[in-house]
Amino acid sequence: MIQFDNVSKRYPGGFEALTNISFHLEAGTMAFLTGHSGAGKSTLLKLIAVIESATSGQVFVDGQNVARIGRRGIPFLRRKIGFIFQDHHLLFDRTVFDNVALPLIIAGYRHQEIGRRVRAALDKVGLLSKERLYPITLSGGEQQRVGIARAVVNKPLLLLADEPTGNLDPGLSREVMDLFALFNRVGVSVLIASHDVALIDQFHYPVIKLDHGRLAGREAA
Repeated sequence: MIQFDNVSKRYPGGFEALTNISFHLEAGTMAFLTGHSGAGKSTLLKLIAVIESATSGQVFVDGQNVARIGRRGIPFLRRKIGFIFQDHHLLFDRTVFDNVALPLIIAGYRHQEIGRRVRAALDKVGLLSKERLYPITLSGGEQQRVGIARAVVNKPLLLLADEPTGNLDPGLSREVMDLFALFNRVGVSVLIASHDVALIDQFHYPVIKLDHGRLAGREAA
């Protein structure tokens, strides 16, 4: 599902966020990406989602070399990917339903299909009863679950999460991770960036470690 071949990323000004990264994650895998703050975790996820482009090396997602798909191909690739952020990135002037529906509206789904998919996604994360509420009225954990519902509503092949439990207490963090495991069990590939080693240790999934932009090791499940 994800393959990096000697990938480096250098930003304008000369800062090298990633250096010669190589790894392969099979389809259907759930794995953690860990390392200190500034290790390059967010940059790596952005390369997968084609938010950033590599300076050198090759990135493959679902068998596609992302450098060769062209501008028109990027939206189609991104439909295969759900991206979850630490700070939710929710629209606070729209209801929970409307936030989750946004990717489907952009993709041009019919109204009836949007309703069916949004309610199915909200049901999965335990928020079906709150579809008419506004995000500002929800707790931090509930807001994060809205973000997860929005990420999975398109039924992506791959879920990427960037420090999704960074603002949550340990109990809520575990709940969020259990949700990712649930999606993984139905075939979704999941890559979670987190520096929370204590939380990661509660699970038995592969771990990719970064240290100052370099691959510092990989632990099997």
